[in-house]
Amino acid sequence: MAEKTTLTVNDMTCNHCVGAIRGALEEALPGTQVEIDLASHKVSFTGDKAKGEEAIREAGYTPEAA
Repeated sequence: MAEKTTLTVNDMTCNHCVGAIRGALEEALPGTQVEIDLASHKVSFTGDKAKGEEAIREAGYTPEAA
């Protein structure tokens, strides 16, 4: 089973942000399972942690350790 990474993305503030982050992760990590909780600013995904963090950064957000 792929390892799950959970990050806090405090600058994710709306559903547009959620969509942008989800899209970036799915593009960077094909087949990843993405879970996003807007209320707690938590983003979880499976697969390569470094690639996922980079994808979130490239989408314009700031991932931090949860």
